[in-house]
Amino acid sequence: MRLYEERGLLRSVPRTDAGYRLYDQDNVDTLTFIRRARALPLDDIGTILALRRSGTTPCTAVRDMADARISEIDRAITDLRALRATLVAAREDAVASGSEPEADGVCPVIECHAR
Repeated sequence: MRLYEERGLLRSVPRTDAGYRLYDQDNVDTLTFIRRARALPLDDIGTILALRRSGTTPCTAVRDMADARISEIDRAITDLRALRATLVAAREDAVASGSEPEADGVCPVIECHAR
């Protein structure tokens, strides 16, 4: 809760004499939204909340953010597939070469593939 207040996602709320926060329905709705939107970075969530608080419907911005996040995920998947292919090839090269250490080498699983 403190993080959300510090980041401006949740408005500061009054406290009791004992220090407990007194949340109203707006705060509860905001927290529910933040929980549902946790697939997005907090900065994006803050942008969405700021748009809504200014009276703008943030749906277009949300679609743009979702598209950007999907593109990031697609790039990460592509990168991970390439890394996997490299590791599989390195492993197969090591098996094919017998994986015997060279006198001046460290690890043939890596060194055989790097040639």
